[in-house]
Parts: sequence; structure tokens; C-alpha cells
Amino acid sequence: MDAAIQAKINIWLSGDFDQATKDEINRLQQDKPDELADAFYRNLEFGTGGLRGLMGVGTNRMNKYTVGMATQGYANYLKQCFGSSAGASAKAEGVRVAIAHDSRNNSRFFAETTANVFAANGVKVFLFEDLRPTPELSFAIRQLKCQGGVVCTASHNPKEYNGYKAYWDDGSQLVPPHDKNVIKEVDKILTVNDVKWTGGEMNITLIGKGMDEAYIRMVKGLSIYPEIIAKRNDLKIVYTPIHGTGIKLVPPVLSAFGFTNVHIVKEQEVPDGNFPTVIYPNPEESETMSLGLKLAEAIDADILCGTDPDADRIAIGVKDSKGKWVLMNGNQTAVLAFNYLIEARKTKGIAGADDMVITTIVTTPMIDAIAARNGVACYRVLTGFKWIAAMIREKENKEKYIIGGEESFGLMIGDQVRDKDGISAVALLCEMAAYEKDKGRSLYEKMTDLYVQYGFYKEQLISITKKGMDGPQQIAAMMETYRNNPPKEINGSPVVMLRDYELQTEKNLLTGEEWKIDMPQSNVMQFVLEDLSCISARPSGTEPKIKFYFSVNGQLNNAAEFEKVNSELGDKIKAIIADMNL
Repeated sequence: MDAAIQAKINIWLSGDFDQATKDEINRLQQDKPDELADAFYRNLEFGTGGLRGLMGVGTNRMNKYTVGMATQGYANYLKQCFGSSAGASAKAEGVRVAIAHDSRNNSRFFAETTANVFAANGVKVFLFEDLRPTPELSFAIRQLKCQGGVVCTASHNPKEYNGYKAYWDDGSQLVPPHDKNVIKEVDKILTVNDVKWTGGEMNITLIGKGMDEAYIRMVKGLSIYPEIIAKRNDLKIVYTPIHGTGIKLVPPVLSAFGFTNVHIVKEQEVPDGNFPTVIYPNPEESETMSLGLKLAEAIDADILCGTDPDADRIAIGVKDSKGKWVLMNGNQTAVLAFNYLIEARKTKGIAGADDMVITTIVTTPMIDAIAARNGVACYRVLTGFKWIAAMIREKENKEKYIIGGEESFGLMIGDQVRDKDGISAVALLCEMAAYEKDKGRSLYEKMTDLYVQYGFYKEQLISITKKGMDGPQQIAAMMETYRNNPPKEINGSPVVMLRDYELQTEKNLLTGEEWKIDMPQSNVMQFVLEDLSCISARPSGTEPKIKFYFSVNGQLNNAAEFEKVNSELGDKIKAIIADMNL
């Protein structure tokens, strides 16, 4: 065992840790020394979004102690910014936070641990009485005028993982300078003895039904065509919460909208942190949505919707032109939602000259094309809904935010929630399905019509995982190679534009002109080809992965050519991947 790792293990064996933790360390030392080394070789990093990792004992795991130390650092920073020592700008009521959790194993325990540490530090805590979706946590922060918040979730990761997302006073995840400042405060918490664990229980208030009702009213207010739903209230909807928190709010939201024919996937209805029917609780995966697809086919549904365990992601399934059930990818879902809101607002006469939409640098350019043709401002930000929220803040009182979204199956409709919201997305997409059905079309046919109208954009994402202690170094080396020796051409098409978001530069390789990218630094590189294809390379911020995003496009003259053009664009992406040796 490495001496530095053993020294950290010895601290846990001799320190103020519970006996069950010490017993588990001794067991691993005897039976699984490599696993123990991985659990202690580093500290679980409090990144710009919070914590995420495997559950278990050790400094590199999600457990009571790593969660408590993170919370102590976050509490210290909130008190610096908003407490009595913050001076005249301090809130009269002191520091307030809201806390929620999903259905994962230990999520309730982590949420209660977080609540107890905040409360022991004199912070007023609003703790949800039971599991709730992440978007409701964001909503609650704004409703309760909190200065911060936490949701305990690992989103769509496998069951062995859990996580801790930190939020600011506008309901969004942390952005500069607060993200780095919180990290500094967390890093100052060197031992578990620096944590105030108990003593403030009177500062904790349980919340639940009242917040649910306020959230449902807010989502209902997003509806644009309630009269269409009244006509098509029997739209046949299949929904799966994939053993997660969506079951708490999706059925009542759909009922509030007026839908009366909702079918829940029974095998995945009950919240369960073991996710017994799936390998990954991720609605992006066709295997995860297979039970929903089976039910949708059996009852001849109009739309299938699924949300991940914390209900911030949304996936939909529809029937294609041959009547076969297919899953839309995240870019297609975003295109449908953006176009619907832009079109519907124009048709209803409620569109304004100051309307704006926001997407991210790795999301389909088709959204830009739709917005441009409709005279709606479209802004691109870094990946992550915290950057969409930051752009809303920047444009507040100058432009009206309508919708934001990204390719990773996330949408954020309206400005009352400042994180991706699978609940309101289900409602909006079901309303859209009802609207198209009223016109005698399916959502698949609508998507095809949009391809004819704006061009056929096809995207694909591949993720390369690098496990083990040297995984991050391998990923860093890949990015360094792209940065120092970028390809001159890919799949026979010259690279004409190189964007490096880490160096904040964009360069035209044909003319040599260079511009500054007016965004925060991010370790992302983009290669734009002469044929307008775009390849993005981006290491994950939460997992040992590097992600490659591919976007190609072509002309679709009519719906009859769909299969042919779709196949050609798919072959083009395969050729690009092969040429890049990925």
C-alpha cells in the first residue's frame, strides 16, 4: 500500500469515525486492498457542481463524512456572503437553504446529514419530507427566498453512485465566482472534527405538499393551448419514472393540464434505489426505456415519456412513419420543444420582439436556424443549465426568456425553475403531441416537416470511459494532443474553424484570423469542417469520460427522402468517427 494512502487510512481507523466505518475499512484491507486504495487515494473532489461518486467508506467516496465536510465548507461560505458578518447586504432573516433528495440508496440519509450540519451552523433549513424531483428544489429556493440549496442525487448514474448538487439564491447551480469560492472553503475543512454535526435541529422545517401545489400551479401556467388539451384530453400517454422521483409530480401535473388517459409503467412505478429493472437509470438508453416502449406499443399510445431518478431529464418515444416505436434523441426533443414554443407564441399573438431562447455549444445548430428564421434571439452558452441560468440573469429586464435546453435530454421552460426540468418538459411535450394530433399529425411527422423546412441535422454522441487512477491523466493527454496538434482535415473535409474554450480563442484556419470567445474557460474543443460538420471534444465534469459530439447536416427535399438522407448522414458520422480513430 502506498504510504500516503495508508496514512489517510490510519487517520480514519484512529479518528472520530463510527465503528461500522472502521470495521468496513478493516474488511477491505483484508479482502479487497485495491478497492480500499481507490477509496483513499484522493479526496472526493467538490467540483463546480458539488460531489458525485461511488458510495462507501473513504475520502474518495460518498459517505456521511465527505458529505458533512462539504456541507460545512458550503455553510461557511453562505454565512460569509449572507450572514450577519456580511454587513448591510445581509438578509434580515439570516441564511436559508432548501434540501431535497431522490430515490437513490442513502439519499435520505445524506439529505438529513446535510440538513443537520447546516442547522448546527445556525442556518434555517427547509427539508423536503420525502423524495422530490430536482426541479422542485430549484423552484423551492426561489419561492422560499433561500440563499442556497442542495439536492442529494447522482442523476442518471448507476445505483452504486450518489451525489450532492449545490445551488445559489436564484435556484441555479453554482457559477463563478461562487463555485470556486465554495471549493476553497470546502478544501479548508481538513478533518471531520471541523464539522458541526448536531445541535441545531430546531432550525429544520419540513416542507412538502404546499410546495408541490405551488409548483404544479406554476407548470400549468406554462400551457399555451389548454383549449386543444380540452379537445384531446384522451391523448394516450405512457409514462415511466424509472423508479425515481417523477412519480411524485408527473401524474398530478398531467392531471392539472387536463389529460385523463395516462398509463404508468407499473414495473418502474415504485421509487427504488436499486433500479431493479434497468442497468442504468438513464432515459437516454433504449434498454432503460424498453418497458415503456413495450407498453406504448401494446396500448397503441400517442406518446411515451420517461424521466431519470431525479426527474430533471426527459426522453420521449413516438411512432415513426411505419408505425414502429422509436426514441427521439435529445437534440430532436429539444428541436420539437423550442419550435413548438416559438411557433405557438407567434400563432397565439403573445410573442414579443424581446423573446429569447438559450442553448449550449454542443447542441444541434438546427435550433439556431429555427430561431433565426422566426426572428427570435438565440444565445449559446457552455454545457450545463447553470450557464443557461447565468444568461437569464444577464438578460433580465432586457429580454424575455422562453426556453432553454441542451442535447443531454434537458429542457428548462419559463424562468421559475433555473435547472433542467423533466416535469414541465413532459407536460409541454404531451401538449405538443395533442396539438399535432389535432392537426392529424404525429410528432414524428412534425419532426420530418421541420427537417424539410430547416435542413436535416443529425447528431451523435460517443463517450469513452477511462477507469482507474490514471483515467483522468489519459483523458487530459487526449485533449492536450488535440490542442497542440489539431487535425488539418477530418473525413476528407478541411478543418476551417478551431474553437478552444479553454484558451477562449476561435481561429479561422483559412485566413488566420483569431477572435476571443466571450465565455468562461471550459476544457472543450470544437472542429468545424468546410462541409459545416462540427465535432466537439469535451471531458465530463462528473465522470471519468471524454465525450465526442458529432453534428452533420444535409438537405431533405420531401418526407419521402427521409430514410435515404438519414442513412447518408449516419454513414457520414461513422466515417468521421473512423477517421478520428475513436
